[in-house]
Formats: sequence, C-alpha cells, structure tokens
Amino acid sequence: MSNTASGLPIGRGLLYLIVAGVAWGTAGAAASLVYRASDMGPVALSFWRCATGLVLLLAVRLLRPRAGTPVREPLGRRALRAGVTGFWLAVFQTAYFAAVSATGLAVATVVTLGAGPVLIALGARLILAERLGRGGAVAVTGALAGLAVLVVGGGGATVRPVGVLLALLSAAGYSAMTLLTRRWGRDGEADAARTTAGAFAVTSLCLLPFALAEGLLPHTEEPGRLLLLLIYVAAVPTALAYGLYFAGAAVVRSATVSVIMLLEPVSAAVLAVVLLGEQLTAATLAGTLLMLGAVAGLAAEEARGARTREEPVTVV
Repeated sequence: MSNTASGLPIGRGLLYLIVAGVAWGTAGAAASLVYRASDMGPVALSFWRCATGLVLLLAVRLLRPRAGTPVREPLGRRALRAGVTGFWLAVFQTAYFAAVSATGLAVATVVTLGAGPVLIALGARLILAERLGRGGAVAVTGALAGLAVLVVGGGGATVRPVGVLLALLSAAGYSAMTLLTRRWGRDGEADAARTTAGAFAVTSLCLLPFALAEGLLPHTEEPGRLLLLLIYVAAVPTALAYGLYFAGAAVVRSATVSVIMLLEPVSAAVLAVVLLGEQLTAATLAGTLLMLGAVAGLAAEEARGARTREEPVTVV
C-alpha cells in the first residue's frame, strides 16, 4: 500500500495524518496557557510558532544523517512551491484568527473546518479527478454533523457576516494548501521536509508585520514557563505536526485528509476537559463519537482502496 510517486505507504500516511490532527488539537490548550502567562496576542503567537518551528526543522535537517542520494530539483520550482504553500498557510491561519475575533470561536471553527472538507471534495473532483464515493460522502456528512454538535452544542454562538466570510477565506486557504500538496505528491514532486520548512519561512514573513503591529514581544511574570510553552507549540503542533501533515497529504486522497484533520477539535475538546477543567457535556461526547466514527470509517475505506489497487490481476 504505497504511493508510487513518493514511496510512502498509504497506511503510514494515514497514521501521520492522525498524529498530526491530534497534535494540532493540543495547540489550542497550549495557546490558552500562553495567554494566561503573558499578554501575547494570537498573531504574534502564530508568528513565533512558525518562526521557531522553522528553526527547529532546520536544526533537525542539519543533525540528521542524509539517507541515499537527494533528489535534485530546480531552485525556481522549489521556491515557487514553498512560496505558494506558505502564502496559503498564512491565509489559513490569519483569516481564522480574524474570524474568531469577528464572530467568536464556535462559529469561526464550524465554518472554517466545516467548509474545508466540502471545498476540498469539490476541488479534488474537478482538479485531481478523485471521486469521493458513497461511503466517503457519508463519512464527510457524519464528520460535519459531529463538528457542528461538538462546537456549537454549548450554545451562545453569535453569527456575524464579516466573521463568516473570513472563516470561508480561511477554509479556502486550507483547501488550496491540501489540494496542492496532494497534486505535487501524486506527481512525485513532494518533499515533506522542504515543503514544511519553505512554508514556515514564507508564512513567518507574511505574519511578521501583523505581529509587529500587535506586539511581538510579550510581557510576562513567568518567562521560564512562557518559553517552555512556546517551545512546545513550535515543536509538537507545528514542526512535527505540519511535517507529518505534508507527508501524509501527499499520498492520501484529499477528501480523506480533510476529514482526518477534523481530529483537531476532538483532541482540543478532550484536552479542555482533562487539563483546563471544562465540563464534559452530552454535546461534546456525541460530537466526538460522530467525528471519530467518520474518521475511522473513511481511513478504513482509504486503506481498502489502496490495497485493492495494489493487488495483482490474475488472467484466466
């Protein structure tokens, strides 16, 4: 079950995406602790997340022994891919933060993460000729229902048109990033480490002026704790998670990727209950179960489809 372009097995790609989704979900809890320990704003946090993540990735590349002969690729093509990916990553993150500010966390999360699978499924069909299938359509529907129950189930959501438009822009950025990664991976042009490092470099440059306007250096009475939290955010839900995401998204169907990454709000909800003392409500439990079921079903279908494509044909 391997992708012929990149050589990464489909099963391992699915595992990478699951780990990345869970890791992304820890970023929210870590960010909440950062806000409690300092006056750092969300855009500045996003900048430091990407910039420090880039430093960590470059350090790992320098220390890690090179395996085999590196694939030579024209510098212009590599720079173009890094620039496009980093631009859409910056749009995804910045528009989402703006949507949260404009219309609240619940609505921004539902619109961004809910529109993402729909846009990706349409884009994959039109651009990549990937069929979702009946089982995939059921899984996407179940995942979106679970997301709505999980995030909005608590009530108190306020819908503002400007915030919804910003959330849709964020979803468009996420969708473009996913579809392009899949396209390049299918064509054999994906290098997860280079893609991640390049995207972080471009995203950091895009976010820097906004972070400077917001306040780049925070004030805190707990510098040691804040530094550890920032290192964690840069290392686990950023450098590690995005590296795994770009590797997995290159070999797994785009619609499957979008549903698996909905593990992010599931992971965040679990951490909110366990670490931040939030109550486990019926909506949280029901939404979590719906989304986990959808992720498991679609991942199993992806693995079966890959196995079928790998089986040799017997001529009688």
